[in-house]
Amino acid sequence: MANWDDGLAEAVGQLLAEGESANTTRSYRTALRYWGAWFALRFNSALELPVRPATVIQFIVDHAQRRTEDGLAHGLPDAVDEELVRMRYKAKAGPLSLSSIQHRIAVLSQLHRLHGLANPMDDVAVRQLLAKTRRAYANRGVRKDKKPALTHLPLQKLLATCDSSLKGKRDRALLLFAVSSGGRRRSEVTQATMERLERLSAGTYVYVMGQSKTDQAAQEDAGAFKPVVGDAGAALEAWLAASGVTEGAIFRRVRRGDVVAEALNPAAVRRIVIERAKLAGLHDEGYSAHSLRAGFMTEAGLRNIPLPEAMALSGHASLDVAMGYFRAGNVVTSGAARLFDQTSEHSQTADEAKPGS
Repeated sequence: MANWDDGLAEAVGQLLAEGESANTTRSYRTALRYWGAWFALRFNSALELPVRPATVIQFIVDHAQRRTEDGLAHGLPDAVDEELVRMRYKAKAGPLSLSSIQHRIAVLSQLHRLHGLANPMDDVAVRQLLAKTRRAYANRGVRKDKKPALTHLPLQKLLATCDSSLKGKRDRALLLFAVSSGGRRRSEVTQATMERLERLSAGTYVYVMGQSKTDQAAQEDAGAFKPVVGDAGAALEAWLAASGVTEGAIFRRVRRGDVVAEALNPAAVRRIVIERAKLAGLHDEGYSAHSLRAGFMTEAGLRNIPLPEAMALSGHASLDVAMGYFRAGNVVTSGAARLFDQTSEHSQTADEAKPGS
């Protein structure tokens, strides 16, 4: 049995192999620390590996809401809950969101796999409880919290706030680079470098993706080449000319006096989207960095772009995830939705083909 406190630093290092994004590193570390704090407060002892299935079941019961005669409730004792908040392991008292529960369980599962230990998440009772919990939330109408998609029209409103200043040119180029090249993640935008950018002609570029969330090995196959053309290419050309950037990070911080400085960090992409949305009068819509990626796939669905073509640019490894955005875009434009309209050409053809018609 491995003591949690003694092995935590080493475990985090193994779990977060070189190349993981800062956001992933932070979220994994937060999950592991929460497990340790929750267990210590709940059972007055240090959590050890491997974790027993009964412990994971207790974790789910403590943090997931369930229906009772008195309404929705969760099992975490008030004293433990208040202490977790006081120690800043939780932002507020109450149950965790379903996505947070699943994420923390997934991190613990990965930790066991890395250590070659018996994985409590493989236990039948644990898997069944998780499945039933997800179904219960779905039956209550609880939907996964997704950032709204920045489709064409709202994006144009954000772009309209980008003036001819150096920051305005940078933000316009950044937003269009992110969406036109397939809905890039914020880490992919800030890791973009001049060394991977090929200029074919004025305002026409191809960017060669390096390592990404779905391509940890950074293999430069056909899917690694992303177009930056049209408005996006023109905006990028204007930013590079104004900033003088010729090597290293493409998108950089602009300091006072229009001094072009170090590379932006991923959090800056989120701030730019939020600030531009506020300037555009869309601050109540909840747009964030992921809205750029969601916007690309949703707009592709709206325009009836073939899904494989959209996924080739976006780099989505999961068909289910890609379809979630894509279907949201094309659900109302689908021809299948109008099969039974009175004016449907297909229905008329079918009626005419009936015997005796």
